Amino acid sequence: MYRLLRPLLFSMDAERAHSTGMRTAQLVQKINPSMVEPLYEFERGLLRQKLWGLEFPNPIGLAAGFDKNAQLIPFWEKVGFGFVEVGSVSAQPSEGNARPRAFRVPEDEALINRMGLNNDGARAIAERVRGIENERWRPLGINLVKTHDPALTGEAALEDFRTSFSLLAPVADYIALNISCPNTQDGKTFEDPEALDDLLAVLFEERRRLDLSVPILIKLSPPHSDQVVFDSQLDEVIGVAQTHGVHGFIASNTASDRSGMTAPDDKLQQIGAGGMSGRPLARRSTLLVRYLYQATDGALPIIGVGGVDSAEAAYEKIRAGASLVQLYTGLVYQGPGVVKSIKEELVQLIARDNLSPIEEAVGVDA
Repeated sequence: MYRLLRPLLFSMDAERAHSTGMRTAQLVQKINPSMVEPLYEFERGLLRQKLWGLEFPNPIGLAAGFDKNAQLIPFWEKVGFGFVEVGSVSAQPSEGNARPRAFRVPEDEALINRMGLNNDGARAIAERVRGIENERWRPLGINLVKTHDPALTGEAALEDFRTSFSLLAPVADYIALNISCPNTQDGKTFEDPEALDDLLAVLFEERRRLDLSVPILIKLSPPHSDQVVFDSQLDEVIGVAQTHGVHGFIASNTASDRSGMTAPDDKLQQIGAGGMSGRPLARRSTLLVRYLYQATDGALPIIGVGGVDSAEAAYEKIRAGASLVQLYTGLVYQGPGVVKSIKEELVQLIARDNLSPIEEAVGVDA
C-alpha cells in the first residue's frame, strides 16, 4: 500500500506529506482502527523484554518527533510498534519556526528539519493522553523539551521543565528529556554538565513530590563524526546522570552537521540549517550507544535511534548495547510495513546467532 502512496506523498514538500499521512492515519484510527491489525500486527516471544518494570512486546519503537502531539498512539500500537514515544512537548504551546522547515534528502535516505519544537503544549497533550488510557496497552514515553523561547534561561528554564514534567509524568510510562536542543540565545543546551545537574535536581525533586516511580531517560547529541574521540564532557554528563539516578539514555538526537551525507553541497546549502536524521547518522549513533554501554557497564538500558531502517541496522545497535531501538526517518522512506519486516528478520538474526531471547544479544559487540 505504501509503495503506491509514496510517489504522491513525495510529490509534496516534506511537512505537507507528513501532515497528510497523519490525517489519513487519524481517519483510519477513528473510522475502523482494526483495519491495520491484519496487515501489521506481529509479536514474537523471543523479542519480549521487561525494562524499568514495563513489558515491551518487541524492541521496535516510534521515535519522538513523528507524533509530536500524541494524536495516533493507538494507531502506532496496532501498526506493531512495541512502544511509542511522543513529543517533544514543552510547557507552553509553540508554533515553531517559519516554513519551509522540513526537507527530504532521498540520495541519503535522510531528513533535515528545523521545525522549532512546534507542539500543542504540555497541558493539552496530558489531557489527550489521559483520554485514551483505555485504548493503549504498550509503553508510552513522553519526550520533554524546554519551551521554544530563547530568552527563557536560568531558573525560568528549570521551572519551565518542572511544569511540563508535573503535567506529563503522571500519564507517561517513561519520560525522555531532550537536553540537546539549542533553543536559547547563547545556543547552550542542558548537555552542559552543570546545567544538567541543576535540571535533574529539579525534576527528581518533583518526581519525589508527586510520589511517582516513572523512569527518567536523557537523550543525547550524536558524536561529531564516526571517528570521534569522546571528550571529558560526555563522561561528566554520564556521571551527573548516574549521580541523580537517571534510568537510561537515548542515543541519539539529530545532528546539526552534514557528516556522512553524499547529496550535492549546493542542495544542502539551499536547504540550510536543521537537524539531520536517517542513514548518515546510523554509525555515529551506534558509536554513542556502544560508548554509553561501556561507560555504564551495561547497567542502564539504552534506546538506540538514528538510521534504523532495517533489521540489520536495528540488530547492530542492539549488539552495540541498545535494549530498544526507535524509527523515524526509516518510516518516512519505507512506510509502516517496515515495522513488521524488521521484527520478522530480527527474530531470524538472533536465532542465527544463538542469542535468544533478545536480551542475550544486547551489548555482545560492546
